[in-house]
Amino acid sequence: MSFVIEKEKTCCFSGHRVIAPAHRAEMQDRLKHRIQELEEVGIHTFITGGARGFDTLSAEAVLERRKENSAIRLVLALPCENQTAGWSQAEKEAYQSIREQADEVYVLAKEYDSGCMMRRNRFMVDHSSACVFYLLQTRSGTYKTVEYAMEQDLRLYNILLEENR
Repeated sequence: MSFVIEKEKTCCFSGHRVIAPAHRAEMQDRLKHRIQELEEVGIHTFITGGARGFDTLSAEAVLERRKENSAIRLVLALPCENQTAGWSQAEKEAYQSIREQADEVYVLAKEYDSGCMMRRNRFMVDHSSACVFYLLQTRSGTYKTVEYAMEQDLRLYNILLEENR
């Protein structure tokens, strides 16, 4: 099943691969509430990059929300087909489950190359009007993605600044 990504109704996620186990539940709760708030302003499509960490948490939160609202769509923008090389078996299984449940999957390169992550991040921003991010380090792909999202005038939501509910 294929659909058109409507930029004004789409939000992307960007964040670090490592999330401290002590913060995972809090991040999941914040994501749940942010997704619901975005729904209220007409966002129904969510793009994630399919990576470990924040991408996985984001995808799982979207899939959970989709159980309550069938209009919600999950799009995966994958940097390359062999993205999971070097991942643990549990990480690969979570990735495969998310991939199977996604409404649309875009693979931007057959194999990893030095620019595939940046192309994936720009694809997500270029197809979105909002970006929810988890940013701790300025020397990271997440920082560059958020910087690009700012340049493209996306609405930005720093999940670390979200209030606990």
